[in-house]
Amino acid sequence: MKLIRHGASGDEKPGLVDAKGGLRDLSGTLRDIAGAGLSRESLDRLARIDPTSLPLLPAGTRLGPCVGGTRNFVAIGLNYADHAAETGAAIPSEPIVFNKAPSCIVGPNDTVILPKASAKTDWEVELAVVIGARASYVHANEALRYVAGVCICNDLSEREFQMERGGTWTKGKGCPTFGPLGPWLVTLDEIPDLKNLSMSLDLNGKRMQTGSTATMIFDVAQLVAYVSHFMMLEPGDVITTGTPPGVGLGMKPPRYLRSDDEMVLRIDGLGEQRQRVVAFDDWTAKVAAGEPTN
Repeated sequence: MKLIRHGASGDEKPGLVDAKGGLRDLSGTLRDIAGAGLSRESLDRLARIDPTSLPLLPAGTRLGPCVGGTRNFVAIGLNYADHAAETGAAIPSEPIVFNKAPSCIVGPNDTVILPKASAKTDWEVELAVVIGARASYVHANEALRYVAGVCICNDLSEREFQMERGGTWTKGKGCPTFGPLGPWLVTLDEIPDLKNLSMSLDLNGKRMQTGSTATMIFDVAQLVAYVSHFMMLEPGDVITTGTPPGVGLGMKPPRYLRSDDEMVLRIDGLGEQRQRVVAFDDWTAKVAAGEPTN
């Protein structure tokens, strides 16, 4: 299944994608794509529904983040061998784990806001994992049982905040709008091979990132198991698993996001994200004037 959340920000309702790509409303059947709605029993029940029996959503319906109720938003650094090489970093012997603020999660096509005083905001197309059952001290050979599905994440990063301001990476990773998720939460039965998914990111129509999950250092099962040994993962929690080469930091000279840039992110079978970038001052001026911000 391909599950969605639709509607106004903060008031999203559940839905799914039918066989023809139509968006259907699930709010008469399910409270949300969150919490208990991500359990194996809930997903099995949804899989038995005839999508054509559900109301069709109108064209132009906003898609929200494809999962709700996220309490832990965990990220993995330098998890692609070719990305580590472009940054000059050594291959990590264990996963590098840091946190993104759950408050940074937005819809797949929502506006990305450059933080106040930002000079080095960067892009990162990533495969994200959504947890479907409480996971604590699980083993890699059983870890996928705890996964509800996967989706695209743009792990936006302010590199100056992350790398030049002291302390941990977290301060450059959790700014508002720095965690677009979706468009769909795709259940694992639709993914033939998590270890062989092509992924890309275009900036203003120019290809920046081209990669594959085949170059991941630690795979999805290993990461879920590893993180579960350091924190309890709950349904709706997200682990975003690292990025392939082609980030702005790795360019010579580096190239960072500017107002009016447009990013398009794709991963095989997981759909497409499209985000317009706006400077903080421009965004606040639009809000003050009551203008649309997405």
